[in-house]
Amino acid sequence: MAASSVGAIVVPIFNFLYGEEEAVITVMAALLFFVVMDWLAGIRAAKKDNTYASKYGLDGVFRTFFILLLPAGGHLLDGAFGLPGVIFGVLVFGTLYHVLQSVVANAIRAGWGDWLPLSALDWLLKWAGSELDKKIKRAASRQGDGE
Repeated sequence: MAASSVGAIVVPIFNFLYGEEEAVITVMAALLFFVVMDWLAGIRAAKKDNTYASKYGLDGVFRTFFILLLPAGGHLLDGAFGLPGVIFGVLVFGTLYHVLQSVVANAIRAGWGDWLPLSALDWLLKWAGSELDKKIKRAASRQGDGE
């Protein structure tokens, strides 16, 4: 009963914000999947290098909601301009690209880079290098700032 009530509220809101097409549902599920992976890797990395701070984590929840709303804004603009998902597509894939870079950088910071094949790791390090540098600098600036 509770699940159907939640579904009766969530599904129409999702459809309004993102659209009803199967591709939209799949790409948003993929984005959410990689956001969760980023959270897991980020939490482990922060615990490992002693930069875990509840304030930064709470800010991360708001950042995540903001990130997940970007494609919704694209869908709404597509509807306003009569476009076939162009703005949605650009925003969702740009967001997915950023989240994937963050996942890779956090996984490396967490010490999970050893689990990746060496050739893939070299490619991933180049791809995520700038994101990794930013995360390491931010972590260093927050050391000892935990709450």
